[in-house]
Parts: sequence; structure tokens; C-alpha cells
Amino acid sequence: MRMPYPPVVLDGVLDDPGLVWRLARANGPYFPVQRYFANAAEMNALSGTRDGERTEMRIGPVFRGDWAYDAPLVDGLEPVLENPRFVAAARRIFGASMVRPRVVYANLSLPMLCGDGGHTDIPEFRGMDRTRDPAWLLVTMGRSGLFEPWRVTIATAVAWFYAGQGGGFTYWPDGPDTAPLTRPAETNTAVVGDNDVMFHRVESIGGPEDDMLAGLTLDSRLEPAGRSGWQVVDGERVLGTYRNDQVRISVSWKAQVFANADVARTYDEHTDDLTFDRVLGRFRDDFATRGTPLEIPHDPLHDPAFVRTLTRAYHATPTVYPWGPVS
Repeated sequence: MRMPYPPVVLDGVLDDPGLVWRLARANGPYFPVQRYFANAAEMNALSGTRDGERTEMRIGPVFRGDWAYDAPLVDGLEPVLENPRFVAAARRIFGASMVRPRVVYANLSLPMLCGDGGHTDIPEFRGMDRTRDPAWLLVTMGRSGLFEPWRVTIATAVAWFYAGQGGGFTYWPDGPDTAPLTRPAETNTAVVGDNDVMFHRVESIGGPEDDMLAGLTLDSRLEPAGRSGWQVVDGERVLGTYRNDQVRISVSWKAQVFANADVARTYDEHTDDLTFDRVLGRFRDDFATRGTPLEIPHDPLHDPAFVRTLTRAYHATPTVYPWGPVS
């Protein structure tokens, strides 16, 4: 993996920060982020834990809603999707002449302990993205360094709207083997960065009196309750109720950035796209240089053993945390 570009910290992201809470309440329900993965092996490709690989799919109290993909999916999103502060920061970070805002999603997180060893976001390559290809494959391609000529550079802004305890944002701007920084999740602030390459994570959310909700399934949903509260529902059961100040909202904004019109044209006209067969070929060639043949199963995209083989080969995770290096 290449080193990340230096991030930019923003204050005063929105002129009307209450917009995010109104959007959140108007566009539920929200479902667990684990819906993005088919099994624990795929989750491990994105983020290992401090204790190693997961052996089962654990459903945590982080719920997601997609608000834009190429165009707004909810009404009233323009101040977020077209945010000039995000666009200016993206130009500054990457030296880009073209910035195309594309994705906005919201994560609504309840009180929880930090179980994330640090992760990177899901990258995009010419011809391959999360709408067509599994997250584990894209992350592994990014970690391998084998596909940098085809990488689509993405700027990511993570903005917070939260009045509770904890929930800080830790990130490794100088690479996973150097000391990270941690910022509080202060309402209407953001970090804009190279999150497909820069490791980051959320610190524990809530105070000592807050218990982490148990019993969640992939069908659990977070929805507004009453005029200002929230509830988690699974089937007909209410698993828990929460105040606004217990719900940490983070909004992620993503934009494609292009150095110049020629780079954008190559992307738009698909003149040098990757295919899955081409990707497998590069992985197979790289394994051959290591002296280890790569056996391709019948269904490589969904074979847990094959997923583990590739993700272990290109595994990367932070080795220095706020409390010091990992022994």
C-alpha cells in the first residue's frame, strides 16, 4: 500500500448542522453494516480485531443508511453532497483539477466498545466497484498494491453530529506503523482524507453506565421513536430505546478526484478497465513469484477458504495505537 495523502480537518462543515438530524429521522430505518458481508471471512478482509480474525459474524450496534450514489437518494441532501468545503479540501489534498461528489452514507452508532483494530475504506478501480464486486475483493486489491495503475482516487470526508460521550475518531495519517491521532466526534466537524489508504477507526462510544446492546441480527433495525428518541426493533420485539445524545451520527461523503481531463476520460470511456479474470491473473502471478501456487476454486468470489488465502497474503493493520505499539 502507498502512503496516504495528508488529511485536512474542517470546522463548521454545514451552515445548518441540524439538517443531518432531520435527514436521519426522515429516512430510516437503518440496518446493521454487517449486511455488506456474506460471512466472517469477508469481514476480516476489511478489518481485523485486536484479538485477531473473527470466526463468526458478530452483529454490532452500527446502522447504515445510503443517502446518495451518483445522485441523491433522499430529499434535501444537496448541502451535504455538494458541500463546497469538502470539494475544496479534496482539491487541496490530492492536487485534483476535477472533483466529482458521488456517495453519501450515514452511520448511526449506539453505545459500544471499540473492537476495531483499524480499517481502510472500500476502494474503487477502473471497471470494478462496490456495486458490482464484493467488498473483500476490492479491499484486498487495494492492500496488495498490484492494481495502483487502475485505482480511482477517492476523497472521503467523515463528519460528526453527536452530543454524547466517547466516539472519537482515530486515524493513522503517516501510515499504520506510526503513531495515530485521535479527534473527538464534535458536532459539525470533519476530517477529509485518503481513507481508502489511511487506516482509521471509531473509539468506544458512551459512558460507563451505557451497556452495549446484545441480541442483534441482520434484520434488526434502528428507527425513530417518538419526537426525539430512537429504538432498535427486531421483528415485533423492541431490543432497546435511546436518546438523541446516545446516537452517534457520522456522515461519510465520497468524491472521485482526477488529476486532469485525460485521467477522467480514461475512466469515463472505459479504455483501460480491469476484469475479474485479469485480477485473478495478477494475483496468481504474484503468488507464483512467492513460490506458492494460487489454486482458484469453482466460485472464488464466495469461497471462504479462498477469501482467507488472499486476505492473509496481503494483510495489513496498524501496529501502533494511542497507547503504544502492539507487542
